[in-house]
Amino acid sequence: MFFASDNWAGADDRINRAILSQSGFKSGYNAGEADEAVRRQLSELFETEVSVWFVATGTAANSIALALAGKPGGVAFGHEEAHILVDECGGPEFFSGGRLCAVPGQNGKMDPQALVAAIARYPAGFVHHGRPAAVSISQATELGTFYRRDELAAIVAIARAEGLLVHMDGARFANALVASGMTPAEMTWKAGVDLLSFGGTKNGCWAAEAIVCFKPELSGELAFHHKRAGQLFSKSRFIAAQFSAYLEDGHWLSLARHANLMTEKLVEGLRRSGRARLFIEPQCNETFVVLNTATATALEAAGAKFFEWALPASHAGALQPGEKLYRLITSFATTPEHVTGFLEALERAG
Repeated sequence: MFFASDNWAGADDRINRAILSQSGFKSGYNAGEADEAVRRQLSELFETEVSVWFVATGTAANSIALALAGKPGGVAFGHEEAHILVDECGGPEFFSGGRLCAVPGQNGKMDPQALVAAIARYPAGFVHHGRPAAVSISQATELGTFYRRDELAAIVAIARAEGLLVHMDGARFANALVASGMTPAEMTWKAGVDLLSFGGTKNGCWAAEAIVCFKPELSGELAFHHKRAGQLFSKSRFIAAQFSAYLEDGHWLSLARHANLMTEKLVEGLRRSGRARLFIEPQCNETFVVLNTATATALEAAGAKFFEWALPASHAGALQPGEKLYRLITSFATTPEHVTGFLEALERAG
């Protein structure tokens, strides 16, 4: 009953075999045949020529992407619950030399008017406050939702009007994609996204993330940021092999669909139980649920793994005495038995 994180899941079997296949001598440093093959795969997937930069973690991807937008006094804007603001230990600020500004909004998504107001606090010509540099969109969000087409369009239009770089944190990009009905192109460059942190680790890969750049004119500078951040792998074919297997035959989407389906089954059971309250309507593979603390303790004693979660600022006052918020995440490795076992333990918990 493992619902603590999709990072807890191991690597998919196809990915493991791909890693083991990389014997012998091959070119490295992001310039070998395997690396180029993945670039072609991603260019085909996104329906446009892209440059691709492998990194080990999502934090590295986000930090390097925002560093590319960095300028003296630069400010990047993201939702107040976004990973770049609350879970990356200042990495984006460290690499960009700028600052992050939290933007409120319901259910993990920036409110467009709040974004306009936040940007207005940093008039570009006023040196004392700094100046706007980028907008970062989490897709899927940290609260398990995703931006619809119209919501993406609204955020990007505001960024474009201000001449800001648009970055997308796609740690769970696959989960958002299969839930949204959009194509990879529609969710990214066709919507106005310049840089994508393309996640693989949460969906079956092993320390495999990538920065996908949709603007050729940015690639030259990106290469230097990538190297300086210590993310230019000498044996990059081991990352490339993972992505090649991940993308082949839409395997990455199958893995994400399974994770989302397991969340749907979990949510169905939670609704029937009468012992849990959904905090936000799940859209991808994350469920936020309100439980009595005694019930949560009983579930943990039965072997269930999940995390207590801090109450989002936009939902102040949503809990009753004796209640706490918890996060349950499904993954490619979640089984129907995990779901059934959790729901049965919830029933026994009373």
